[in-house]
Amino acid sequence: MTHNKSWSRRVFLVGNFCFLGFVSILCLMPIIHILSMSLSSGSAASAGKVILWPVEFTTAAYENVFGKPEYLRAFSISIQRVVLGTTLSMLLTIITAYPLSKDSHTLRFRTGYSWIFVFTILFNGGLIPMYLTVKSLGLIDSIWALVLPGAIQVFNIILLLNFYRNLPRELEEASRIDGAGHFKTLWKIYVPLSLPALATTGLFTIVSHWNSWFDGMIYMNHPENYPLQTFLQTVIINMDFRFIKAENAELMLKLSDRTSRAAQIFVAAFPILIVYPFLQRFFIKGIVMGSVKE
Repeated sequence: MTHNKSWSRRVFLVGNFCFLGFVSILCLMPIIHILSMSLSSGSAASAGKVILWPVEFTTAAYENVFGKPEYLRAFSISIQRVVLGTTLSMLLTIITAYPLSKDSHTLRFRTGYSWIFVFTILFNGGLIPMYLTVKSLGLIDSIWALVLPGAIQVFNIILLLNFYRNLPRELEEASRIDGAGHFKTLWKIYVPLSLPALATTGLFTIVSHWNSWFDGMIYMNHPENYPLQTFLQTVIINMDFRFIKAENAELMLKLSDRTSRAAQIFVAAFPILIVYPFLQRFFIKGIVMGSVKE
């Protein structure tokens, strides 16, 4: 009986590994295709010869991308947005989730406050009131128009407060006996113990800011203030030729639009591909522990 269970277990593991490996390859194929396209010649890409390996290898597409001051400026704006937006969002998430994780005896009207936050997930004022609010605050054409409207992420608050509620109450009681207040308890005990949840919410915030393009389109009146994804949407999808200068015309003829698009898309995705592996080990733990409450 034990031998049969051991054999069936091995068959299951082999099948599971093969299936997951196949799915992983399917997920990687679009990225490999984009990379191969960006490293191929314009004629090979236009002829449809590129699949998973560069044809007539060349780095001209990347020379074109990094030679565009507009692209580099949009890239730097996105970096600023991610740094400012993630820092502010994580700070507000931490100081909001901590009091909401307490019971009603510690924080009066806690349930009412929680429902106010949940209400914002289901209903919102809409695009026009949001735009008018941003405009009335004088934030149009500034980096803060990309950061402040989405500074509070209610889903992240719920995830983190449930994580806090699962931490042993004895830790807080011990800190209170030692004379620590709520502020010191939060930053000395809760925050260090909640690194998996913070890494998870931080990853959500980073990806959200990096991939967002629509708010840049509506809050920025001048193309030079576009973040990277808005720039890509304008140049790649709509093919806005305002960004193509006369001195780049000869290079554009050598590249083709496919290789240029592929290079810009891959460069835009590369930072997330670098960040994710470092936070992935916290991801599942943070999601599971932050989504279950006692």
